[in-house]
Amino acid sequence: MAAPVLQRCVWLSKGLAKFGSHRFTARRCLLSASYTDPRIWEQREPDPQNLAELAALMDRTYDRKLPVSSLTISRFVDNITSREEIDQAEYYLYKFRHSPNCWYLRDWTIHSWFRHCLKHNARDKAMYTLKNKVQFGMFPDDFTFNLLLDSSLKDKDYKGAFSVVEEIMLQEAFDLPSTQILSLYALASYFVTKPKLTWEEERNLGASLLIAGLKQDNSVGFSSRLLGCSLLGKVEMSRGIRAVFSGAPLMWTPGYLNRALLVMEKACSAAEHVKISQEALDYLSGLLQELYATRTAETEGEAKTEEAIDEEDQLERAKVLEYASRFKDLNSQLQSLGHIDTHGLLALNSSLAQEELGAAEAADLVQYKERLLEWERERRALVQREEEQRERLQQQREAKAAEKAKKSARTMRRR
Repeated sequence: MAAPVLQRCVWLSKGLAKFGSHRFTARRCLLSASYTDPRIWEQREPDPQNLAELAALMDRTYDRKLPVSSLTISRFVDNITSREEIDQAEYYLYKFRHSPNCWYLRDWTIHSWFRHCLKHNARDKAMYTLKNKVQFGMFPDDFTFNLLLDSSLKDKDYKGAFSVVEEIMLQEAFDLPSTQILSLYALASYFVTKPKLTWEEERNLGASLLIAGLKQDNSVGFSSRLLGCSLLGKVEMSRGIRAVFSGAPLMWTPGYLNRALLVMEKACSAAEHVKISQEALDYLSGLLQELYATRTAETEGEAKTEEAIDEEDQLERAKVLEYASRFKDLNSQLQSLGHIDTHGLLALNSSLAQEELGAAEAADLVQYKERLLEWERERRALVQREEEQRERLQQQREAKAAEKAKKSARTMRRR
């Protein structure tokens, strides 16, 4: 009697430990409080300004067809205190971007803008300016991208998080390990919701998974690459290779489904700890079955006549049966080698975040503090230059006034 009771206690303790581990993993997938703490940013030397006066100054400057300085727009953004002022700052950021000084929008101004948007519950404004980056000059650094990602993930806004990752992908900003981990976690969180995607969204989701996955040489990286190539292969088969690479930093050579199979081949010869998620394999398997059924229908003349297709796209579509056969063989090899992970892609990303995100955060914070010092030195240099220029203008005005007074005195003596 005692033995079964003991076994049940052991089983229960293991279950509780496992449950606790999953809870910790889910929490740890987000950035820590020290990473998102705004106090480091707010410890900068204050430069209090009256926004009404700055707005009037910028309006007068633009009316005179003169450029507003980057220091002026920076002061305006730094002194935002409400949601209403966010809307006002958006207008002046747009004006600055379309002025002769547009190339001089400072990195710290961009960072400050997004921090204020998050602080004053204006993430919609942050996303609007990010999506329209060319019109507003919004090209954030990795640390700023991480803050935007973290904000969406904490609110369980996975579509919003996906939108941020889209921009990271388009700007090819997957440099920091923390950005890679957060981005892949956001993509997996969005994918698991089974959203209804347009072909453009499928292309961007696939491109983001592929490019971010190439940065990780582990189970998450391999699984993300496989799923990314599968999504891109789906778009290639339905709309052609041009639809895949146009507007995205992707290879223009056909064969994205073939690249997905090459990921499986590489996983067969990879280290023992590298596995591919069953979820990603199931997606590719279902896609190949769907494409094979469509191809069979086209061959038998059951499908409607399509528009003219490029020759290279026709050749790729003709390889569906070959790809399906190779997939079965490679899937069997992965299974026999024990290189298939039964956990979903989201679980793999959660585990990766738990293991590596802490160390990545520490490195980011060191780099961020150094960047803040550099920004502060640059800002002080601009302030000093502005003061020197103001003094020169004052001296010039005084010299002109003195010269005018002398001329007036000479004229009076002649009379």
